[in-house]
Amino acid sequence: MRIGLLGGSFDPIHKAHVAVACAALDQQQLDAVDLIPAGQPWQKPTLKATPEQRAEMIELAIAGKPNLRLNQIELERSGATYTIDTLEMLDNAHTYYWILGSDQLANFCSWHRWEDIAQRVTLLVAERPGSPQTIPDALQQRVAQGLAKIQSLPLEPMPISASDLRQKLAQGACVDDMLDPRVAQYIKQHKLYEIQS
Repeated sequence: MRIGLLGGSFDPIHKAHVAVACAALDQQQLDAVDLIPAGQPWQKPTLKATPEQRAEMIELAIAGKPNLRLNQIELERSGATYTIDTLEMLDNAHTYYWILGSDQLANFCSWHRWEDIAQRVTLLVAERPGSPQTIPDALQQRVAQGLAKIQSLPLEPMPISASDLRQKLAQGACVDDMLDPRVAQYIKQHKLYEIQS
């Protein structure tokens, strides 16, 4: 099988996450895209929603999209979450595409054991607003040596970021254009991202 992997904190999952997963599925003729919520992302501060809440929001956002799947592999591990550890736990019988934004591509060579990641997957890069696709020199060298593969994922950039979204939710602003209605309802019901008084 050809499987796309979309990792992230998904704190919360928003429409741009789902759009990029669907674009990868269609354009690369993938059999499935797994959305992988991070356990404890080592490059990010503490997450606002619990692992269970983030998983539940993902399930709501992908309901009715059978080729999008929740993969809880990182939530089931303890300690810091490294992408390479996740890849080493996956079934080698499949071909994997790691989906990332152009902003993440710029930092890719700071990832733990990035050379090993680049050998295991094709990097599928979607452009993020204000972040043109720039391949770091060290990664470009690996591509030239046949030790890494990068493909562009054409997608109309969507100016949505989880940090902006959390800020708007904390302010009580309308975010209907950013969230699946079921996710918005879940956030409201569980009083997530509200400013604690």
